[in-house]
Amino acid sequence: MPVLLIGSLGLFIGSFLNVVIFRVPARRSIISPPSACGSCGAQIRPWDNIPVLSWVFLGGRCRDCRATISVRYPLVELGTALLFAVVALKFGAGLLHSPTAVGTGIVLVAYLYLAAISVTLALIDTDTKRLPNSIVLPAYMVGLVLFGTAAVLGGDFGSLLRAVMGLSVLWAAYLTLALAYRGGMGFGDVKLAGVLGVFLGFLGWGELAVGAFAAFVLGGLFALGLVLTRRAGRKSGIPFGPWMLAGAWVGILFGDQLWNGYLSILGVA
Repeated sequence: MPVLLIGSLGLFIGSFLNVVIFRVPARRSIISPPSACGSCGAQIRPWDNIPVLSWVFLGGRCRDCRATISVRYPLVELGTALLFAVVALKFGAGLLHSPTAVGTGIVLVAYLYLAAISVTLALIDTDTKRLPNSIVLPAYMVGLVLFGTAAVLGGDFGSLLRAVMGLSVLWAAYLTLALAYRGGMGFGDVKLAGVLGVFLGFLGWGELAVGAFAAFVLGGLFALGLVLTRRAGRKSGIPFGPWMLAGAWVGILFGDQLWNGYLSILGVA
């Protein structure tokens, strides 16, 4: 499937994610009522709901009341499209001609799903410092079912076993941190860690190690930057979910190369 097509799909998925990001923390249905202006309540017309383009043509304002529409809406759409395209480049190579095309397609779908919930959870956690169970918990089942199906079709049960072990290792590690440093790590982070362990573990031990470590490196650098610029103190609460997700994507996209490079430095590989 062409990268451009999957990236375009990401635009429309991103438009839907904007609804999810806004409504799930408010415990509102993501299906009904239809999208409406937050200022005047006017229902958004279909031609005003085209990803990115509608925001540009409307000048970032509601057609009815001229209230400002946040630039975050088109940025979420563009960001999702870009992440979808990157996932397609990573996992969609040879999809149309591979003898294991079905299994490859299932793996591609799994990481597109992770991309979608990554955008959603990162922004919800940033806004509310919460990682909703309604998004996190189903991801366990989705990941294991998709990877289990791909493993059966491809005869690669080792990858499935690593996914289950990745779940257990990261879940246990984050649970230990949450219990040892109460208030520093939330149980939402623990539940998310298990999900990320599934998606990292399926790819390999290197990806799992790099993805887990990168979260702390990225989160630590961000926190240090806030402290140095006096935008936060040493005891300020900073959502860690976005950095767990960012670290996981470092592991997914570059984990194998980084891990092998690290082993080469040690003289092991």
